[in-house]
Amino acid sequence: MKIVLIEDETPAIEKLERYLLKYDATFDIVAKLPSISSAVEWFGNPMNSYDLIFMDIQLSDGLSFEIFNQIIIDKPVIFITAFDEYAIDAFKVNSIDYILKPVTFTDLSNALHKLKKLRAAYSINHAVKNVSKIVSEKKVKDRFLVRLGNHIHAINTTDISLFYAEGRTVFLMTNKQKKFIVEYNLESLMELLDTKLFYRVNRTFIVHINAINDVVVYSNSRLKITPLVRIEKDIIVSREKVTSFKQWLEGV
Repeated sequence: MKIVLIEDETPAIEKLERYLLKYDATFDIVAKLPSISSAVEWFGNPMNSYDLIFMDIQLSDGLSFEIFNQIIIDKPVIFITAFDEYAIDAFKVNSIDYILKPVTFTDLSNALHKLKKLRAAYSINHAVKNVSKIVSEKKVKDRFLVRLGNHIHAINTTDISLFYAEGRTVFLMTNKQKKFIVEYNLESLMELLDTKLFYRVNRTFIVHINAINDVVVYSNSRLKITPLVRIEKDIIVSREKVTSFKQWLEGV
């Protein structure tokens, strides 16, 4: 396996290389890149090939997420950082794991084992290809990462009652009445959710079919939804969506 290391601290990159070769002596470290600029230059050369990237987040010239804004990265990434505040951003790109420093051999082994399981699950016979492409082809998320203080939690979509927007902020509400901010707008959410289970009833709300307690006819041929969870705002199905909403309820 051809591996690229993006890290600006020499002791850290030497330790990482030592652990990788301990895990598998056949690994080939094809590049050691200390900055965003050097990474963009290296990945921009079509002659360079690789299968996996280990990437520190805080580099000397900025956050490594900037690399994804400048060039296409089509292979899996394992992020390494001394801080846990970037976990949600990391999983928005090609990340398959997120390791906190100081890196241990056990941490690295677990990440590589996870990579092997992904390869087996998708029957990839060579190096793992674009993990984010696999996810996008599926077009359905089964969990969302949320923050609670300094902690990161995964919320399964089966535990979500609804999403709603207040200005530019979007909230996720669980079946147990817990509310979290999510880093998506409603348009993006509808591209990620299972549309058999979730429906966007208006500009503000997306509801889960199992979270609907009652639907009644409302003024001007609209419909009003009463969810199982308590929420102060009325959930009104806009008139132009009434027909498609009924079809969604029927499973058409």
